[in-house]
Amino acid sequence: MKSILLVAAIVVAGAMFAAGCSSKAGAPPAKVSSRDAAATPAPASVRVPDNTRQVVTVVVSDWDATTAELKLWVRDDARAAWRQLEGPSPPAVPPAWAATVGRTGLAWGRGLHGDGAPAGRSGPQKHEGDGKSPAGIFAIGPAFGYAAAAPRGTRIPYTAVDEHWRCVDDPASAVYNRVIDERTVKPDWSSAEDMRRPDPLYTWVLEVRHNATGTPGGGSCIFFHVWGGPTDTTVGCTAMYDVTLASLIATLDPAANPVVVQLPAAEYDALAPTWGLPPR
Repeated sequence: MKSILLVAAIVVAGAMFAAGCSSKAGAPPAKVSSRDAAATPAPASVRVPDNTRQVVTVVVSDWDATTAELKLWVRDDARAAWRQLEGPSPPAVPPAWAATVGRTGLAWGRGLHGDGAPAGRSGPQKHEGDGKSPAGIFAIGPAFGYAAAAPRGTRIPYTAVDEHWRCVDDPASAVYNRVIDERTVKPDWSSAEDMRRPDPLYTWVLEVRHNATGTPGGGSCIFFHVWGGPTDTTVGCTAMYDVTLASLIATLDPAANPVVVQLPAAEYDALAPTWGLPPR
């Protein structure tokens, strides 16, 4: 089975910091990241896009769970079977990589599956400040990080951030739910997350395009990022070992239209046939 590119591990400090997606968190121009409008297909048409050849699955045991299993899957085309890619993990972690999610679990987000719960399904709806990670299908955006260059082999867009980079979580701002260089815009927000933190949590960041249209209060600044440890939850992001995230960043290919599918196990099993998901 094909292996994910192994990149050098970055030492992770365990402490969480008060401003960041892990406890709460902070591209180009005006340096605004290219979050396209989220697709809102009719319920009957919801599925992993036919042109998607890479899927990251994040599965939790139930809506309130805060630990997850993360896997990376690939396929040759829409008619081919999914196959799981294996990659580097610390010795104690099995091939289904460990991850953590929001401190209050998951809630239906806004993404390629539509806005909220699909037809026939129920569950909480995500909103700003609820401490929940979004459930659904989401496009994957660019990567950010402290290093001058992305992990070797990276093909997705990467931006090295400094102390001027923010992710705006103020629903009243014109750049709500955007990652920006504050030097390129006139600040109109009362709250924003620092993208260059004094801890390692944003050493690597991968943007998850939840609420890409920027619906005020719909939830903002959703990322994959480095965790503070296997028991540390987030306020809406998905966190993991640094080497796992660096490997994902190095492996994801924009030409494969990669997406994230994040769901409780029961929802995953119920939706797998119609959404065209890999086997769990």
